[in-house]
Amino acid sequence: MATTKTATKKPRSKSAAAAKPTLKKKVEFRFETLFEREKAVRELIARTCLTMDAYDFNSYLDLCHEDFQYTITTYSPELRKDIIWLDHDKMGMKTLLDVLPLHASDHFLRLTMSRHLSVYTIDYSANDTRASVVSGLQVFNTAKDGGVTELLSVAKYFDTVALEGGKASLLSREVRLDTRMLGETGSLIPF
Repeated sequence: MATTKTATKKPRSKSAAAAKPTLKKKVEFRFETLFEREKAVRELIARTCLTMDAYDFNSYLDLCHEDFQYTITTYSPELRKDIIWLDHDKMGMKTLLDVLPLHASDHFLRLTMSRHLSVYTIDYSANDTRASVVSGLQVFNTAKDGGVTELLSVAKYFDTVALEGGKASLLSREVRLDTRMLGETGSLIPF
């Protein structure tokens, strides 16, 4: 006759209980690696150019932080000082971009604007919640009939990017113009 052994249940050790997964507190997502942060920052800066090139102003504003500030500056050799051509918060930019098609209708009908961007440097804050970005910018106008392309301006972007909640958003942008003479008609469209 076969005998069966009954296993006696051993009490669980403290280490086994400690190894059991516990519910973690919800932690705000952060970029795990420098690569992820840099990719998010570079893509954000590029998308701001692409949305403006497409005259998709609402998508541009969606890329901006709620505390967004936009400034266009240049140096005036005549005045021997820096001057500010435009200074708007996010609501000011929304107002400007909402009325832009009414004031620049000729531009929208005749020309396409193209921004060519090169990110130079990205520096992160000590707690990795902000990135300071310097980029080179060339802005071209091309006739919609495929004819002439002309260089409109050379500038630099000095951007501050907020890295919050696993997302990058544009907190501020200073467009520092090297070119002050923007052709016969200039540009009502922000760079």
